[in-house]
Amino acid sequence: MRIGHLSLTDFRNYERAEVDFTAGPNLIVGRNGQGKTNMVEAVGYLATLGSHRVSTDAPLIRAGADAAIIRARLQSGERELLAELQVNRVGANRAQLNRGVIRPRELVRYCHSVLFAPEDLALVRGEPAGRRRFLDDLLVQLTPRLAGVMTDYERVVRQRNSLLKSARASGLREKQLSTLDLWDERLVALGSEIIDERLSLVEQLREPVRTAYRSVAGDDHHPELTPVLTIHGDALTSEVVTDDPTPTTAGSPRADDAIPRPDPANPPTSTDALRAPTAELFRRALAGIRRQEIDRAVTLVGPHRDDLTLVLNGLPAKGYASHGESWSFALALKLASAELLRTDFASGDPVLVLDDVFAELDQARRARLATAIVGYEQVLITAAVFDDVPSELARNVIRIESGRVVDE
Repeated sequence: MRIGHLSLTDFRNYERAEVDFTAGPNLIVGRNGQGKTNMVEAVGYLATLGSHRVSTDAPLIRAGADAAIIRARLQSGERELLAELQVNRVGANRAQLNRGVIRPRELVRYCHSVLFAPEDLALVRGEPAGRRRFLDDLLVQLTPRLAGVMTDYERVVRQRNSLLKSARASGLREKQLSTLDLWDERLVALGSEIIDERLSLVEQLREPVRTAYRSVAGDDHHPELTPVLTIHGDALTSEVVTDDPTPTTAGSPRADDAIPRPDPANPPTSTDALRAPTAELFRRALAGIRRQEIDRAVTLVGPHRDDLTLVLNGLPAKGYASHGESWSFALALKLASAELLRTDFASGDPVLVLDDVFAELDQARRARLATAIVGYEQVLITAAVFDDVPSELARNVIRIESGRVVDE
């Protein structure tokens, strides 16, 4: 798949922009602050309905405007689609496909992209919520129906937290406990599906991540991905658990995100327990930690509290990896995502977006990255300095100045 034409109206600093993209590499050049990242952010938003820079939609709308419009002509083989998304300051967003009204979340079935930006270094060095969002965004692109499952799960967590807060304020009552049992079943049903899908995805990512890391770093530092699940009782952390009830299954990272210490009186310590079905483990974990949840008035077990440990040479990358190793690992995660998508979809490769990446790489890594991506059907690259990007990636150059396309 590729984007033939992109149109932006009142998006970020663009009052109006029209730009044609070609197959292969497209280099978007401009000084810092001119709107390069804003342009590729719009492409990423069409594919994930989220921004890699902000957690709400309001900053995407140009100051003084009521809505921003992203319109893209998508091409997959001989098929051409017109995808449109209106991001509203007030009210729900709206979407169209070939001028027909659809739900916004249906767009992810047709527009596939993988974006890597400097902010993605937080995948390695940041909090668990960023890694959860990475997995969930990829899951939704691979299996769009999971967007609804995740939305329903977050709604259940909010409702359950409200009930826990009420129980803490008024003391335990039989009716409240009975209602809590009902919410527990819904939490387990939805949460178990998310956990199982994430585990399957991590397994699929392992080999592509190893391959991508070697291709970028030039060395094999044995990158590994290890899920850390609260239902297993092995998710210990030095971070402080807060009473903030906001779930972050597929949301933006929270600095205070934490994973609780399970109730030592009820840990699933045996091998047989760890091999039990996810739903059964989930129920046991909830039963063992219920008193703590009521005391804190927050749901402490579930996929909204899980993590993914990234390992290099047998050590956690967070805290041990150098800047270059962390950068290579984060980039490998995104390249592995693109590889999964291109394998899974008959519509072709996802659009690969590299936002201000080459400035952070030395000459050798630049050359290796260029070799790794040159085979993709379409690549969008942003750079402040033209010479930072290998010449073979500068076939189609688009220059941006103050929110305007000034030269192609």
